[in-house]
Amino acid sequence: MTLEDIKSPFDGSVIGQVPVASLKDVDGYLARAEVGAKLWRNTPAHVRSAIILKAATIAEENIEELAQIISGETGKSLVEARAEASRCGEIFRLSSFEGSQLYGSTLPLDANKGTGLDKLGFTLRQPVGVVVAISPFNYPGLLVLHKIGPALAVGNAVILKPARTTPLTAFAIAKYLKEAGLPDGVLQVITGSGSVLGDALVSDPRVRKVSFTGSTVTGTHIASIAGAKKLSLELGSSCPVIVMDDADIEYAADAVALGGYINAGQVCISVQRVIVHEKVMANFLDALKPRVEAIKVGDPKSADTKVGTLISEKEAIRVEKSIATAVGEGATLLTGGARTGAIVMPAIVCGVNPKSAFAQDELFGPAIAVSSTTGITDAISIANDSPYGLGAGVFTKNMDTSIQAARELDAGSIHINWTPLWRADLMPYGGLKSSGIGKEGVRSTVNEMTEEKTIILHGRSWQ
Repeated sequence: MTLEDIKSPFDGSVIGQVPVASLKDVDGYLARAEVGAKLWRNTPAHVRSAIILKAATIAEENIEELAQIISGETGKSLVEARAEASRCGEIFRLSSFEGSQLYGSTLPLDANKGTGLDKLGFTLRQPVGVVVAISPFNYPGLLVLHKIGPALAVGNAVILKPARTTPLTAFAIAKYLKEAGLPDGVLQVITGSGSVLGDALVSDPRVRKVSFTGSTVTGTHIASIAGAKKLSLELGSSCPVIVMDDADIEYAADAVALGGYINAGQVCISVQRVIVHEKVMANFLDALKPRVEAIKVGDPKSADTKVGTLISEKEAIRVEKSIATAVGEGATLLTGGARTGAIVMPAIVCGVNPKSAFAQDELFGPAIAVSSTTGITDAISIANDSPYGLGAGVFTKNMDTSIQAARELDAGSIHINWTPLWRADLMPYGGLKSSGIGKEGVRSTVNEMTEEKTIILHGRSWQ
């Protein structure tokens, strides 16, 4: 295999090299995974659990190493990279526990008319076999572990295809598992062209499960070629936040200033659309603007930097153009939006038409679109008028409004008095509509990574 340079999006320096696979290499990965899947399935759960717990300890001993890798290849600030690295051990631990608890259930077969007491029924869960996990660039540690942790814990073999721009974190995590005693062939990391390698992997019948996080366009393509296998697709979003006239404005502004700009807005559950009651619009913007302008942007390795670069200058140019187009269509740029290389200053764009591309399309950048509303029913209608449905937030002190929002918002996660940019690793995570199918979150992923069998024992009646 040839080697490919991995470069910092901040200054273009080479921070590492990885081998690049080609189409002819795919069969070898799949053949090794089949052998690994058989070995690992027949390994007792307590042995698998011990190895994953050891990997958790190793990851926690190397938080700073992992944070430096994450920051280097993504351009996110060290503050954010350290927070991401520090959660990796916990996801390993949670996976170890949940993956060892594959309970079945007994079936009350005698409740079936005509059936006596001569039969026993129960269910068993077992690993699916070979899993292909395709992860994105924005959280190269967490989103890798949310796939491979549960998959490995329940006994699957995994072929991991990380984003081409951020493979070094995936190799580091694989190294920790290898040091912990994970057998050869159980986890393999493959890098190279997503369109070439990804298509070959997800369409191969030896693969029984595909877990993908990325764009809706790519996810739809995967679904069209994967064939009869299990799919988890965590796709695009344009997350709305509603600020009602009875909300705590200072609190809401604090939350939006965090939720819209962490990781330079490159988060599926980042705040993109803020729908503000017209009665409090001026007060909300007065509170939000200084908070956003106070975000320190710059060199990811500087101690006081809160927001670093986008993943590439190309992406930064795309975001810059999206802001300019919105302004050209009549919106107002309240602050931010200037670009230097791969850095875009955090932006607030006001008076945005909720039906415009700036509100409807996934931006994946450090800017929010602010629109007005006349009340909760109108606000919910605006929020739901989107092809996506991953996360949503509502700020209100009114219980009736909270319940109405919980009932009527079409989103996989709804946060009352916070933004959608909050996630506990144990909670179900996934969207509605074009935001995907299936659920992540370790317990949910354990179910996604296993198959259920029904067992019936037929005896002879003694009655």
